[in-house]
Amino acid sequence: MKQTDKNSVTMATKPLGGADTRPLGGADTSNDSGPAIARAFVAARSEARALPDYPGDVPGGMDAAYAIQDEAIGLWDDQVVGWKIGRIPDAWLERLKAPRLAGPIFRRAVWTAVEGETMDFPVFEGGFAAVEAEFILKLAKDAPADRTDWTAEQAADMVETLIVGVEPAGSPLATINVLGPPVVASDFGNNAGLILGHEVPDWRERLMDLTCETFIDGQSVGKGGAATIPGGPLGALAFLLELNARRGRPLKAGDLISTGAATGIHDIVAGQSSRVVFNGVGEILCRAVPAQSRQA
Repeated sequence: MKQTDKNSVTMATKPLGGADTRPLGGADTSNDSGPAIARAFVAARSEARALPDYPGDVPGGMDAAYAIQDEAIGLWDDQVVGWKIGRIPDAWLERLKAPRLAGPIFRRAVWTAVEGETMDFPVFEGGFAAVEAEFILKLAKDAPADRTDWTAEQAADMVETLIVGVEPAGSPLATINVLGPPVVASDFGNNAGLILGHEVPDWRERLMDLTCETFIDGQSVGKGGAATIPGGPLGALAFLLELNARRGRPLKAGDLISTGAATGIHDIVAGQSSRVVFNGVGEILCRAVPAQSRQA
């Protein structure tokens, strides 16, 4: 697997002066077992082993979930070089008061696809794994640390280029999506990497017309496009700019922002292959393989 040479780091851990202190979502923001949960997920990911159950009290809201995520980022031996964004299901919107969630993408889990070649990506056997077609925004400049109000049009000015790609979603916990968005956010947003494809020329004029289709083992499992993502990729970026400013983790130049599952979340297991076709742009071939322990 070919790693990118991207070295931007997003490591701030404390809110900056003047930052918006509104809740990040959900009323229950306490979780005394948060540090232990973070350690359990980090250990399971490092050792490439599944977790049979959630390793502590399930977070009741997004504040508690992001507190666990922050703890885990501090424990993970890698640099944050981007963020994945996921949509919160309608059934959770009233409770959580948040339309989306986010999780970190780490440097050593970013790979560049080669046209016509199959890219292997690791999955946790006994855990959760899926592939998602993604429209990825690479940022041109640092976001203001204290700005917490963005529109999609304003967010567009932050973007250098658009890249098509695949997010291998993954967690040691098989039931991560069943247990709900706070659980998803607590384990790195259910992210297991990012596969980069082609840059999209003239993307500002073409963005909402871009379409894609995902196949697993030769069978079509989902169709969609940039317009499938609520508010489009730039609406997703506007959300993340606001969220990360409130978290004290403002976005940086060079960050890779995976804006949401354009064709859906498609479960996959080790040994299966996926082909994601971005019409008029190119395709990405990838294959799920068993994750290996980082301790070896």
